[in-house]
Order: sequence, then structure tokens, then C-alpha cells
Amino acid sequence: MTIQTPTRRPTAPNGNPDTKPFWDGCARNELLLQRCNVCEAYRHPPAPICTQCLSDDAEWVRASGRGTVYTFTVVREALQRGWEEKVPYIVAVIELDEGPAFMSNLVNVAPEAVTIGLPVEVTFVDFDGTTKLPMFQPRDA
Repeated sequence: MTIQTPTRRPTAPNGNPDTKPFWDGCARNELLLQRCNVCEAYRHPPAPICTQCLSDDAEWVRASGRGTVYTFTVVREALQRGWEEKVPYIVAVIELDEGPAFMSNLVNVAPEAVTIGLPVEVTFVDFDGTTKLPMFQPRDA
């Protein structure tokens, strides 16, 4: 039996009409969230209706870009080709000051220095020359 090594490499996110304003904001180094115009709840990921009141009336607003680490894991082994140079990396769930949870990477911090409750802020990392990804770093970085 032959085991084939996957050849998939990291690719840019695919946008759609619901997420286009989010990615447009990232291109301008702005973290945008949807806010319901009825109950004022913030939401992420973007969605066509509010999960709190089911309204479809929302607007895009600039978020503070600040939050705290809710949970995290350190990935130390590349399971697919194309990720070898990225390990170790930190995947975290950030509780944004506006309320929503946001899954992203932590950068500019050693894995040993990350703790639950660590104050973080958004930074935008160039992915491929046309796409910027929102990642988070310690506030004092």
C-alpha cells in the first residue's frame, strides 16, 4: 500500500457576498464586524441574519481590534506539505472587546508566553501580495 503525501499548500480565503466587506476592510488594515441595527449585537463570522433577533438589518462597523485570548493551541507538526516553515504556530480564539469570538493566529509572541486572558490587538499580515489576514499579537508587541 502506498501512502500519498498531500500536496495542498496554504491558499487565500475565498470571499463571497456576505464576507466581501470584511475582506475589503482587511485590505485597508481595518477589522470590520457586522452590527445588528435592531438589537445592536455584533457578530462574527459574517452572516445574512442576526443570531440574536433574526433581523436582516445590519451594518458594517470598525471594531476596536482589541480582545483577550479565550483559548489556544500550539501546532508543532506540519501535517501537510507547504506548512513546514510555519510550525510552530499558535491558533487562538480571541474574545473581542465587542463580544464575538474570533479564531485566528497569534503572532509576534513565543508559544511559551501565551496565556488564557492575554490582552491582544489585531495586526494585518500580508498573505500573497493581494490578501491581508487579520492576526493578533500581544498589546505590548
